[in-house]
Amino acid sequence: MPRFVFFGGKGGVGKTTVSSAYGLKCANADLKTLVVSTDPAHSTSDLFDQQFSDDPARVEGRENLWAMEIDPEEEVQEHMMEIKRRMGDQVSPALVNEIDRQIELAHQTPGAYESALFDRFIEVMRRASPGVAAEDEDEDDHEAFDRVVFDTSPTGGTLRLLSLPEFLDQWIDRLIDKRSKSLDLFEKAAVGKQEARKKLKSDPIIAHLQQRKEKFEFAAKTLRENAAFYLVLNPDELSIRETERSIDQLTEYGLAVNGLVLNKVTPAPDDEETGRGATYLRDRVATERERIETVRGLGRPLVARIESRVEEVKGDLLSDVADELDIDVRPEAAA
Repeated sequence: MPRFVFFGGKGGVGKTTVSSAYGLKCANADLKTLVVSTDPAHSTSDLFDQQFSDDPARVEGRENLWAMEIDPEEEVQEHMMEIKRRMGDQVSPALVNEIDRQIELAHQTPGAYESALFDRFIEVMRRASPGVAAEDEDEDDHEAFDRVVFDTSPTGGTLRLLSLPEFLDQWIDRLIDKRSKSLDLFEKAAVGKQEARKKLKSDPIIAHLQQRKEKFEFAAKTLRENAAFYLVLNPDELSIRETERSIDQLTEYGLAVNGLVLNKVTPAPDDEETGRGATYLRDRVATERERIETVRGLGRPLVARIESRVEEVKGDLLSDVADELDIDVRPEAAA
């Protein structure tokens, strides 16, 4: 199994429960495991009865298990402020207000949310990878994990997020080329050819673009060579159709779906049970059986059928769900 494991699916299907259960399964197998949630409802904190932040923290009472919760809205704001700071250092004071206005507008456009969140995902992957230091730390300071489990955002946003590396890589190449040509012409006219070459090599904007290009190259390589993708769904038509679309789109991006997790399956009543409730359950189970056959026809392994619980899944119930996941945890089976 690769180092990075993603659980996707439409909102409300139970990604947080499944990803946390798989993280627990890995930790129980003596793997140093980090669960990363982007759920704005902070459901991971509820599952473990412990408050988490955007820094990895040990899960109390669990060996080898860490968790963190990334606030998507906060990431967008921090992303915007970082861009403002970098741009403010490169332009005259007269242009700062106009640049701030343009950045505010840019962060209201489609894709800004995914771009900010993906930056954070890359940082987490770099910090978790041995021998790869994040921008703001030394290699000896960061904490490597055997397994990092991502509880991703709903399907549409996740797919856009996963498609960013190749697109942004090409876009940054064009930006670097344009910046180099414009800077070269401007400096030659102002200070002469030799001095222009020196300034071109030390240009902070080109250096920053190159740095981002390397980050996205790392992300694209990691997602394709050291990541596994599972989709969580419920036995209803909307969830099944969404999952089918997700499989097609992930395949288009060169990312294979390793398996499907069917969650919130209705348990069948005992044969001797009668009454309105038992009749409803039998009808519901019969309907779901047909839908489960449809799921099997999607061409991906069904790695778990998790029944609905009466109580909220946490504590020992989370361990039960972990036992139901037929997903390998061994690190030597890398993709």
